[in-house]
Amino acid sequence: MKDIAVFGAGGMGREVIPLLKDINKTGEVWNILGFFDDSKTKGELINGLPVLGGMEELNSWPSELCVAISVGIPATKMKIVEKIRNPRISFPVLIHPSVIIGEREYVSIGKGTIICAGNILTTNIRIGEFVLFNLSCTVTHDDVIGDYCSFMPGVSISGEDIIGRGVYVGTGANIINRINIGDNVTVGAGAVVVRDLPSGCTAVGVPARPVKFHSVNSSK
Repeated sequence: MKDIAVFGAGGMGREVIPLLKDINKTGEVWNILGFFDDSKTKGELINGLPVLGGMEELNSWPSELCVAISVGIPATKMKIVEKIRNPRISFPVLIHPSVIIGEREYVSIGKGTIICAGNILTTNIRIGEFVLFNLSCTVTHDDVIGDYCSFMPGVSISGEDIIGRGVYVGTGANIINRINIGDNVTVGAGAVVVRDLPSGCTAVGVPARPVKFHSVNSSK
């Protein structure tokens, strides 16, 4: 078994723990050590698992350790990853056993990506690093998804979409086919994206329309 810890002890982090336990039901893979979180007290128990410390403790961890970055906000995920300097740390791909992938050999998934229960992916899909798919999303053919994106429960991504880096898509949003979404875009819950969205915007509604613009550099 490999040692693993979760960075982020909030709601998403607590949801990743049962994902790991479900993976272990199919064969013992993960030795779950606990959480890292700078906002929590070292030694505090969360759902029966200890807080191991924060970034300082993670960067001084003395042995090989897998870490799941369990944070929904793309900019926050980027900042966390940028601060991890420990060469002993690695970032596995975590896929819940219930996830359906139509043709695994034609679906590429970058390191640190987490795919939660109930997701369906078909074929010829390219997913970047540190992407989060929360519960019950669908991703169809020829989609390209950039690093650090987060998709909340029930998001539907139709075919041949290109989604940039650091995009956040709210619960129940739908993206129709052949859409380009720029970097650092936020799509509101329940929105229906029927036209391209430029980088750095927040888009809401049916159909989704940009309502404000912000920095394209989501690491700031």
